Amino acid sequence: MAYVISDDCISCGACAAECPVGAISEGGDKFVIDADACIECGACEGVCPVGAPAQG
Repeated sequence: MAYVISDDCISCGACAAECPVGAISEGGDKFVIDADACIECGACEGVCPVGAPAQG
């Protein structure tokens, strides 16, 4: 199951920079993950300072 970003996101962009497939982009009030592009590698989860990304 693809990763999702919770409302805890502080829009720092660390996750987007780490995503190897470019599945993460800046949304309206937080970053979002394209579920179709996500390869479920967990790289985003490891770099987020607030733990916002998690498997959906």
